[in-house]
Amino acid sequence: MTIDDASDDFSRLHRLFTFHLGVAVGLSWMTALYASLYAPWVRNIRPLVDPAGGLDRVESTLSFLFVMPAVLLVAWLTVFFGREVLRRSQTLGSVAVEFAAAALVAFGLFYLSVDRAVAALYIGL
Repeated sequence: MTIDDASDDFSRLHRLFTFHLGVAVGLSWMTALYASLYAPWVRNIRPLVDPAGGLDRVESTLSFLFVMPAVLLVAWLTVFFGREVLRRSQTLGSVAVEFAAAALVAFGLFYLSVDRAVAALYIGL
């Protein structure tokens, strides 16, 4: 594989990853905003979500709903504007493996974001 082939693979995978991460960010924010309309705005939402184990840590409704979408947004902005930095800082042997690992992490954050919004929706409805 030549350097040109590797850069073409990187460009293609970066474009796909950036697009799909942007869709995940949009869906995450829409879900969180929709849940915020129905969720109770309290100082500590943890006991309402999990009555058995929610007393150990205090988390407001604002942070419960919007931290994960904010992290996804920062990640998307970093990937979007840091393309050349990502190209130069390859740590694994393959570009595809790096983007696959990043996709797994992004999907995990997306899942947690939607799961928290659904949990807040169940309280409100």
